[in-house]
Amino acid sequence: MTADVIDRKERLEFNKLQKRLRRHVGKAIEDYCMIEEGDKIMVCLSGGKDSYTMLDILMSLKKSAPVNFELIAVNMDQKQPGFPEHVLPEYLSKLDVPFHIVEKDTYSVVMDIIPEGKTTCGLCSRLRRGTLYGFAEHIGANKIALGHHRDDIIETLFLNMFYGGKLKAMPPKLLSDDKKHVLIRPLAYCKEKDIEAFAAAREFPIIPCNLCGSQENMQRQNVKNMLHEWEKIQPGRSDNIFAAICNIAPSQLGDLNLFDFVNLQKQQDQSHLATRLDIVTIE
Repeated sequence: MTADVIDRKERLEFNKLQKRLRRHVGKAIEDYCMIEEGDKIMVCLSGGKDSYTMLDILMSLKKSAPVNFELIAVNMDQKQPGFPEHVLPEYLSKLDVPFHIVEKDTYSVVMDIIPEGKTTCGLCSRLRRGTLYGFAEHIGANKIALGHHRDDIIETLFLNMFYGGKLKAMPPKLLSDDKKHVLIRPLAYCKEKDIEAFAAAREFPIIPCNLCGSQENMQRQNVKNMLHEWEKIQPGRSDNIFAAICNIAPSQLGDLNLFDFVNLQKQQDQSHLATRLDIVTIE
């Protein structure tokens, strides 16, 4: 096979991949009304494959979107030792998008509080979220875009079940507790393997997370491995799990706050179906 044929085949595969990601992002945006006329969206960039892909796809969709909206890329420099702080500014300077680098030394705070060997993700995430919320308010952004994808959502479901005793995941769209911020996850319908392939093809300058990414035996990694094994045994199982997350039947679970189990008898008595028939013996 000649190099020209290989290149043509690779371009064809990339175009199919890009269209698939655009379609999934567009569908998520439409289903959950993520982006509306006049939105000012703060796109959070970590330097990982997910957030690079999210920004790339959103910039692409913006050109043909039926509504006008603004994108502002924001990265938070958490002052991790060895963090290549030049990478993102150099990359973003080449794009047609305004950007900010927010400097906040959360690394030292996490290292002071979390014992060695323990998972730092929870505290790190809370500190990062608080800083980004405040910056979104500062720049007047009414929405915050996060790069979580379909696999993140599925993994979070099992993490909460196994370790938190709760049946919850990550919603594609969320109103913050203080009601000041709307969070959107445009990659909610996108598979991680597609994002990995897209990021590799686009040659994004990936920045690894040395704070928590190097910790072994983390709960999320255990869940990821479990799901990977399930998928090998029964391909499509993850698709079904995600479909279930989007298709909840409260009456078939057991949460007293979501369904009125207590008054079922009263509902039956008030129903025309509650009319009792005389017992007849048929010989």
